[in-house]
Amino acid sequence: MAEREFSIYEKKGHIAYITINRPQVMNAINPQTTAELSEAFTDFDADEEMWVAIFTGAGDRAFSAGMDLRASAEASASGAPRRPSGPGNGGGMAGLTSGRNYISKPIIAAVNGYALGGGFEMAMACDIVIAADTATFGLPEVTRGIMAGAGGVHRLPRQIPLKIAMGYMLTGKHMPVAEAARWGLVNEVVPAADLIATAEKWAEQICAAAPISVRATKQAATQGLDLPLAAAINNSYYWTQRMQASEDALEGPRAFAEKRKPVWQGK
Repeated sequence: MAEREFSIYEKKGHIAYITINRPQVMNAINPQTTAELSEAFTDFDADEEMWVAIFTGAGDRAFSAGMDLRASAEASASGAPRRPSGPGNGGGMAGLTSGRNYISKPIIAAVNGYALGGGFEMAMACDIVIAADTATFGLPEVTRGIMAGAGGVHRLPRQIPLKIAMGYMLTGKHMPVAEAARWGLVNEVVPAADLIATAEKWAEQICAAAPISVRATKQAATQGLDLPLAAAINNSYYWTQRMQASEDALEGPRAFAEKRKPVWQGK
């Protein structure tokens, strides 16, 4: 993608920074934003020098307010065909959150305000969520005549108790950050001014571990959730096989025995 109009993609060391850049509309997602984010996450996953991503929204009002309903209404008024609600339509990370294009590297969401609709869906699709004390979550789609079809109606009941999830999904009401923390939807709540620094602290801790081991751990943990326990334990995972044959698997025990920090090669 030659030019980014609605997103920012940066690389610093082994950390990728992916930012939705539409603060004037609370980082709402339109088709161009979806395409830009999808391209950024695809590049992140393919770049062997990138070990972890921090995903956030520009400004201090919103991580993302979800699908750009104003743009959608204007398109409908102009006679444009309706875009179906579902993975890749308003979800920001497109097929990358649907499981069709699995990202094995860890993604940290830095939620800096409202994470509603598709914004909440994107946050739930991440592995770690750091939230500002100003954050608010919610799936208000039912109050707009649609549903949280980019994973929201499936992820939320898997991440918090069913009755609590149904209460929020069927009413569309907002969830304060304290409630999100109570139900385990966020890893840490910090002052807004400390949000990115805290996300970077988590990213640096991840980068201190062997990158292939991290990928093997994420893949086995997340894909194993779809299997009975015995099947998950005995299943074959691509990154586990890569890890077992890696030089880093030799370097870790060697560094421990020599009482030094390991030097990871990512291979």
